Amino acid sequence: MRTVTVGVLGCGTVGQDVLNLIQKREAIFADLGVRIEVAGVLVRDTSRPRACPPGTPLTTDPAFLQECGVVIEAMGGVEHPMSLLRPYLRSGRPVITANKALLAEKWDELRDYALDGKLYYEASVMAGTPVIGPMSTVLRASTFGRLQAVLNGTCLYIITQMEQGKEYAQALAEAQALGYAEDPPTLDVGGFDTAHKLTVLARFCADGNFPFDRVQVQGIEHLTLADVQGARARGERIKLVAELERVNGEWQARVSPQSLPEDHPLCNAGASRNAMVYEGEECGTLIFAGGGAGGMVTASAMVGDLLDWVIGFPGHVPLH
Repeated sequence: MRTVTVGVLGCGTVGQDVLNLIQKREAIFADLGVRIEVAGVLVRDTSRPRACPPGTPLTTDPAFLQECGVVIEAMGGVEHPMSLLRPYLRSGRPVITANKALLAEKWDELRDYALDGKLYYEASVMAGTPVIGPMSTVLRASTFGRLQAVLNGTCLYIITQMEQGKEYAQALAEAQALGYAEDPPTLDVGGFDTAHKLTVLARFCADGNFPFDRVQVQGIEHLTLADVQGARARGERIKLVAELERVNGEWQARVSPQSLPEDHPLCNAGASRNAMVYEGEECGTLIFAGGGAGGMVTASAMVGDLLDWVIGFPGHVPLH
């Protein structure tokens, strides 16, 4: 039995569920001849109550990273995780992350590691619904044409509540009370979370070095109850849509509220879930839909990436 040492950065909802799922799936790792040993879990406060497996080595000292064979980054943010991961990546060891903001905004530093197969990030877009895996492998053989996607659960919730007659401010307040939206909620309702995710996707089908600042972003902050109800009266539904297509020979990426027919795949397959419509010349139109957020949903993709690394599969390699 081979021992694999894992380090975890962050122990919020996702980090806790990653640890619990690793323990729950102990048998599947054992079938591969591997025992997972958690070398350390970096947190800000070790005394805070957490739903972790007994004996989880919580610490405020990142020194344990030196002894890890693989690191799972679940802390969020951009600058702080990058400062921790920079020396680790330089040593040639792999990283598993769900951090779309980090991937979108620090690509100049991360791209070479991704090209070397050292970055695993299935969970960064649509959490446990696999879209990056297919886009980085089998879909490469098909000539990409266009994609449309709903990628932010907070906006989905707010617009759904507005369809039921609530004003934007009330729907947003409820989303914050339920923990769906941060305070301030700009990252979600401003469209920037969706733009981060669209940037990550674009690097598998349009340009392997697609920059975040090329995404045109419009959020839902100015959406009114009249807008939403007017769409419903026309037999349409408003969604915050991420879209990537070629316009006049150039790839154009944009995030904006769009009024779509009720029978559009983003309105039925993605009625209350994240969804993506992918169009390829040879593969045709493909629809992906499923949970795009939540601790265990995200953890399922991150632990799946860990299994891939254990088996020997490379990480998610963008277009060269």
